[in-house]
Amino acid sequence: MATVHEPTVVGVAHFNAAEDAAALRGAMKGFGTDEDAIIEILTSRSNAQRQAISQAFTHEYGRDIIEDLKSELGGHFEDVIVALMLPPAEYLCKELHHCMEGMGTDEKVLVEILCTRTKKEIAEIVEAYERLYNRPLAEHMCSETSGDFRRLLTLIVTGARDEEAGVDQARAAEAAQQLYDAGEAKWGTDEEIFNKILAHESFGQLRAIFEEYKNISGRTIEQAIKAEIAGELSEALSAIVECVENHAAWFAQRLRDAMQGLGTDDRTLIRIIVSRSERDLAAIKREYEVLYNKTLGSEVRESAPFRVCLVSVECVENAAAWFAKRLRSSMQGGGTEDKALIRIIVNRSEIDLAAVKREYESLYDKTLQSDVAQGETSGDYRKALIALLGPA
Repeated sequence: MATVHEPTVVGVAHFNAAEDAAALRGAMKGFGTDEDAIIEILTSRSNAQRQAISQAFTHEYGRDIIEDLKSELGGHFEDVIVALMLPPAEYLCKELHHCMEGMGTDEKVLVEILCTRTKKEIAEIVEAYERLYNRPLAEHMCSETSGDFRRLLTLIVTGARDEEAGVDQARAAEAAQQLYDAGEAKWGTDEEIFNKILAHESFGQLRAIFEEYKNISGRTIEQAIKAEIAGELSEALSAIVECVENHAAWFAQRLRDAMQGLGTDDRTLIRIIVSRSERDLAAIKREYEVLYNKTLGSEVRESAPFRVCLVSVECVENAAAWFAKRLRSSMQGGGTEDKALIRIIVNRSEIDLAAVKREYESLYDKTLQSDVAQGETSGDYRKALIALLGPA
């Protein structure tokens, strides 16, 4: 599968789980909730760091951080934060379970999660699903799907894909001929051949097969699938093909679909942004702009009623500018928001505070140091902040 490792969330250096747990506890205690503190901490930590924060929170306070967050937050903001706090495989299991429960099944979610993951990722999801729901994923999925679509997903879930073998060009030509003979070259389509090849072969081998197919047929495998196969199976096979050729572009299109039409498909928007943030969200953003001549950040800003999705997208575009704006807002209006001021300066001091300072001056035609010095800080508190900021 043509994936690249271009995350938007990489975690922070000099991470301290106990300090973050204390900051989050402080953000949720007392009157009101400091949502900005929650956003700043959780969208900049890796999932592994968030799991360490969760453990530290329970150890220090005897409480479940996810339950505390749920009690303080609401709506889609809560949905995003809970998604960030769950281990990746558990979060995807939750999404799979949701799409199969109740009246009807959301086949698009099954395709998005199961047809785009590696064999290792699928194995982690399968293990977590049975642990969480005391039921094998394959069994639940088979009860909710049917026909060749069910057979394809079953092959994927049971780990049929061979990711160990290298690319064999002779075998690729043979498989391409089998696909041609099973589809375009005959009356009717033998879907079993398509399922067998697309679910078993490695992604590198599939890429070679698709190239050979074009040599034989004169058109792409995507064109053939859309012409020869219908319904959910066509969508699933097309997802595999498109992800093999350009993983990021497939997810960019899925995000676009989630924000088009009447209302935003918030669940899909959250799922893709959260689940790809440590994998290839930067690449997805780039493909989005190429495909639609708009940035993903601008589209999310127009469609999403919850800020945290925007933050997780926008920070990678210019993290320093985002923090510069946050510092400016903490020093405007009636009084200084001291907690935010301290938190950002201290947390970014060993990461990118120099860049934050440059962006601040560019945005406001003032140095950050001068605004801190002329603001409502004073005494040793002011001296400490200025020392951390360094020379102008």
